[in-house]
Amino acid sequence: MKRIKLSLANQQVEFVDREQALKRIEEWVSRGVAFPQVVYGPEGCGKTAWLRQSAELLRELGFDVIYVNPIEKEFMAELGIQRLKDKLTSLAREVTSQLAWVRVTWSVIDIVREAIRLGRGKIAIIIDDAFQVIGLDNAAIYVKGLLGILEHPPEPYERVIAIAATSESVSRREIGRHEWADIRPIWNMSKEGFKQLYDQLPGNKPDFEEVWRLTGGNPRMLERLYESRWKLNAVIDELINRKELTHDFVRKWLSHLREAVSDPDYLWYNAPEELIDELIEKNLIMYFLPERDQWFWIDAPPPERDPELGIGKYVAWQTPIHREAIRRVLESSRRS
Repeated sequence: MKRIKLSLANQQVEFVDREQALKRIEEWVSRGVAFPQVVYGPEGCGKTAWLRQSAELLRELGFDVIYVNPIEKEFMAELGIQRLKDKLTSLAREVTSQLAWVRVTWSVIDIVREAIRLGRGKIAIIIDDAFQVIGLDNAAIYVKGLLGILEHPPEPYERVIAIAATSESVSRREIGRHEWADIRPIWNMSKEGFKQLYDQLPGNKPDFEEVWRLTGGNPRMLERLYESRWKLNAVIDELINRKELTHDFVRKWLSHLREAVSDPDYLWYNAPEELIDELIEKNLIMYFLPERDQWFWIDAPPPERDPELGIGKYVAWQTPIHREAIRRVLESSRRS
C-alpha cells in the first residue's frame, strides 16, 4: 500500500502507524458492513490522516471513493461514472462558504445511490468532520441516509462502505440514541507510531519521552508545540483561550475539577451531569470509554489507566495538555 504524504507543521511527513485501523478497513472490504461506521476520538488524534490513507487503500482495492471534509474544505471523487464525478466535482468547486459545503455533503448520498443504480458495485463513502457543518440536529438524519444506501440500495451491489468521523462527543451521543450506526472510538497514536512521526520533524527537539508525556500521542498537540518552538506555556495559554476556560467556569466547578485533574474517573463517579456536558462540549474529555478489547476500538485502545497521561478506565482527558490547561486556570483562580 502506498503511504500518503501529509502536512504537519508545514512539513511533509509520511503516514505512519494505525496498522490495526487499516486492518479494520481490509476487514470491512472482505466481510462488508451492515451499518455506517461512525468513528469519534480526541481532536487532532489523527482521524483525518487515517481516513485519507484509508481512501488510498480503498482505491488500490478497486473501490470508487468519495471523500468529503467540509471543515478543511477537502474533497476527492474517484468515480467510474464520469458524469457523476463531474457533477460532484462541480459542486465542490463552486463552494464559497460553509453553507455551500452542506449542499456538497448532502449531495453525496444522492450521487452514490445513482452510481449504484448505474452498476457501480464497490463504493466507499468517507465523510470527515461534517456534523458540525450540517448541524447536530441533522447528524443522526445524515447517518440514517447512509444506512438507507446500505439497506435499501436502488440495485444490488458488491460492497459499499460508509464511514463518518467526528471529533465531537456531542455528535456521538446524538447518533448513539438510534440504532443506525456502529459507533467506535479511535484514540491518540501508539507510542511507537508517534515516535515515527516525531522523528520526521526536523531541527532540535525536546527529548521524545518529554514530548510523549505532554501530548499523549496526539499529532495536533505535537504540531502546536513544534510551531511554537516547543513553548509549552504558549500552547497551554492558546488552548485556554480557544476552549474559553474562564475563571468563572473554573470557580463554578472548582472542587470537582481539582479532583478530576488528579483522577479523570472522578468525573464518572461524582461529577454533576451539567459539568460533564460542558467538558464534552468543549472537547476536553472523552467520556464513557469502552472496554479495552480491540473489538470495540478502531485502532489500538489506550491503557485502562495511565495517571501520567490523564487516562482513566471510563474517562480520559483528550491529551495531557488539556488537563494542564485546567490545572493552570485552577492555580490562577486560587491566586486571584
